[in-house]
Amino acid sequence: MKNSNHSIGVFDSGIGGLTVVKRIESFLPNEKMIYFGDTARVPYGTKSNATVVEYSIQDANFLISKDVKIIVVACNTASSVALSAIEDRFNLPVIGMIEPGSELALNETRNGKIGVIGTNATINNKAYSKQLKKQDKQIKVFEKACPLFVPLAEEGWTDHEVSFLVAEEYLNEFKEIGIDTLVLGCTHYPLLADVIHKVLGNNVSLIDSGTAASIQVKKYLEKNDLSNIMKNKKVQHEFYVSDLPDKFRVIAERFMGRPIKKINKVDLEEIINL
Repeated sequence: MKNSNHSIGVFDSGIGGLTVVKRIESFLPNEKMIYFGDTARVPYGTKSNATVVEYSIQDANFLISKDVKIIVVACNTASSVALSAIEDRFNLPVIGMIEPGSELALNETRNGKIGVIGTNATINNKAYSKQLKKQDKQIKVFEKACPLFVPLAEEGWTDHEVSFLVAEEYLNEFKEIGIDTLVLGCTHYPLLADVIHKVLGNNVSLIDSGTAASIQVKKYLEKNDLSNIMKNKKVQHEFYVSDLPDKFRVIAERFMGRPIKKINKVDLEEIINL
């Protein structure tokens, strides 16, 4: 049995899921989180669906070994191909990025033209277009892979001329199409929101799936009496990675906007053999 004192488990293929951690913090400041970034096997976006499912089940199993009360799949690629496999395998609530992000986009659009940007895997799997059309058959969806956004975000080039030129190259076709809503289908992309707005204009609503997922986590915990209401001490999250903790720390502190005291390295064999 889970109780309200247990942590929220969050996993990602690497570091981008920290933008989701930051969003959950803003909605649920009393909740402790345990984060696992699979930095030894990043990126998932270039792997086969079968491999992503295998890795994602291992990641979820690691979090379950930490006795979490809910799992957030803070990776759009894993959410697009592995969510149902995780749900089938484990008796625990699982929230991904695709369904919450799609629902928020549908609520936001005014002209029924929604753009989606993400990794090659997320776009090739048509994860968002399938979900959007499942909820509204009349919606028009335009998808595009933007792989260069990830390294730009990790370099911290969130307001750089190079980032603007890349964004312009990727996104100009959306201006011609006339979308009024754009789903940021990768957890790195919210860091480039200002650059994306410069290209598309402020009339285009940007949908952060991490924000949408955080709202869903909050609703689930409240509905099931699992919210942690303790306010007597500062919450200390736990961070685990499968490789390169020092490199993770540098980028993580940039993403989170604050120092991170401890990064725990976990041996991949331990995760695989749990």
